[in-house]
Amino acid sequence: MSGHSKWSTIKHKKAALDKKRSKSWSKLAKAITISAKMGGGNVDDNPRLRLAIEKAKADNMPKDTIEKAVLKGTGELDGESYEEVLYEGYGAGGVAIMCLATTDNRNRTSGEIKKIFEKAGGNLGSSNCVAFQFKQKGVIVLPADAVDEERLMEIVLEAGAEDVSSSQTAHEVICAPESFEQVRKAIEQAGLAVQSADLAMIADNTIELDLATARKVLRLVEALEDHDDADAVYSNADIPDEVVAELAAG
Repeated sequence: MSGHSKWSTIKHKKAALDKKRSKSWSKLAKAITISAKMGGGNVDDNPRLRLAIEKAKADNMPKDTIEKAVLKGTGELDGESYEEVLYEGYGAGGVAIMCLATTDNRNRTSGEIKKIFEKAGGNLGSSNCVAFQFKQKGVIVLPADAVDEERLMEIVLEAGAEDVSSSQTAHEVICAPESFEQVRKAIEQAGLAVQSADLAMIADNTIELDLATARKVLRLVEALEDHDDADAVYSNADIPDEVVAELAAG
């Protein structure tokens, strides 16, 4: 196995640096609405909607709020008209950054995202300026003490996973989007605790950051994540363990 996936360095390692609450209900509701709009309201036929609803339930969103969000997406209930927009650009050190947003006003959101990039020393680019460097993958993270790496590899490779990488804190399973449900089910059937499971954009190659550059990149990533319309932020940044430790120390 390659062991070179760097999703963890910008995602669950960053979680150790800040203890911000998960996405607000409004963001989760928009994700449900846009998923239902794009693929229909039946979770059996719409894996994306099923995943969005699972996230909402994990964040204790009320059942009626979830149902209303689905109905808005299918057009059975009046509501805002959302569209999904992908913003691409660069942060400090030439780091490639993508921000997936759901908005009811593209012009407003575009202007605000551009300001966030500029304020953090980055710049918003044109369509596909960095997207070609990323591929969509299923990413399933388990606590390091949940299972031995060798045993986990046996379970997930048989189910169709592509890669497993481990650190002191977590195991990270990477798979193709079409294998995501099958791999996750295999993990759950083995009685293993899943820390997170999501579809994400993973960079083909990464850029290793020093402390100063990492601070700037994380500042931009966090500012984008805080935007009301932002659903997910992806980067090709690789923050080494020693730099993470320095960041955590302040």
